[in-house]
Amino acid sequence: MAGPERGAAGSVPAQAQTPYEPLTAPPPGAVACPGGLCQPEALHGLFEALAATEAGTPDRPVHILQLGDSHTAGDRITGKTRAVLQGRFGDGGRGVLHPGVPHEGYSPMQVEVTATDWRIAPAPLTYPGFEPFPVGMTNVWALDTEADSRLILRPDARLEATEIRLCWEAPWGVILSDEDETWEVEPEREGWWLSCGGVRPLTAPGELIARPVDPDRPLVKLDHIRLTRRGPGVVVSNLGMVGATLADLAARTEEVVIDELAEWRPDLIILAYGTNEGFDDGLDPVAYESLLRGQIERLRLRAPGAALMILGAPDGLRSGAGAGCSADGLRAPPPSLALVRDVQGRVAADMGVAFWDWHGRMGGDCSADRLALMAEPYVRGDRVHFTGAGADWIGGMLAGDLLATYDAWKAAPKSEAGSAD
Repeated sequence: MAGPERGAAGSVPAQAQTPYEPLTAPPPGAVACPGGLCQPEALHGLFEALAATEAGTPDRPVHILQLGDSHTAGDRITGKTRAVLQGRFGDGGRGVLHPGVPHEGYSPMQVEVTATDWRIAPAPLTYPGFEPFPVGMTNVWALDTEADSRLILRPDARLEATEIRLCWEAPWGVILSDEDETWEVEPEREGWWLSCGGVRPLTAPGELIARPVDPDRPLVKLDHIRLTRRGPGVVVSNLGMVGATLADLAARTEEVVIDELAEWRPDLIILAYGTNEGFDDGLDPVAYESLLRGQIERLRLRAPGAALMILGAPDGLRSGAGAGCSADGLRAPPPSLALVRDVQGRVAADMGVAFWDWHGRMGGDCSADRLALMAEPYVRGDRVHFTGAGADWIGGMLAGDLLATYDAWKAAPKSEAGSAD
């Protein structure tokens, strides 16, 4: 068989290439709440902060804090939400980060994190008879460090972090350095459990290195690192843990939580739990409702200036079902998942908390299977977790619903905008 025709120099002519074109995304699914958000009046405080940001008046960015499970831990969904909101209101910085690499595959958006002899011991998941110990919402139990330990953060070039803040358990601090400066961070705030302080580099750092203060006593007890900018903008912090449930948030030590929330000053706290509870066939919906109400009351007490929003549990399927709703008939949502969603929606309505219908927006029952079978899959083969493309899609949808609700709030007459109806 004749080979391809060659030019005078012996080269093979380039074959015609088909340019990549992303497939059309599915439309948003139907939801019970107008615009995807129930109780939008619960977000008025957030919207006032965003309006001030658009006017350029605040001296700090609007801070959105999302707490949750692996959907949150991966930062793909929150990363898209962050990008959309920062595109509208300005880049306020990367936000709160774990003090190291909390799990395999950790790859936060907008910053690269690597560690050398700097090992995190994550908090264990709760279990019957679990005894809480001093752990905050960053879910870090302990750090194992040595004399030469290093934690390196490389923010994206576009991220001009003008302030780096740390909180730690005294007296074990750290030394920070970038290409131009070195600082031993001094405490500016001493709380119940944590000491907190910050530095302001002269220029946007390309690389930040944290190391123990004393190589002869290299113990480090960092709770978190926070990268922010002064002035207007938006920050979206994601603090998730693989396998987490709302019970894990409830187990976080009150003194540490008080110090964290006082330092972070969130304008919106998003609760994104429910998937793991939904896969628990022994879930007690009455006990779960009591737990959810208790955590809402707790957050209102500890962060009185923050709006609250629940992300309803998304669709997810379990293998091994008979006559399941999946295309192959072998997968179906676990029964507890609908119970979780029902409790979340009812409690949010009763307690005046905003609620986003994630399950509806992604297409309702068995949408995890349909999204996994697309030509460009939006859900992985496990029918639970999103692919990168799917995370962009659903994270953009959440941001879009927030922005549409915000724009409706801005356009409403003042009397209506201030109403709780």
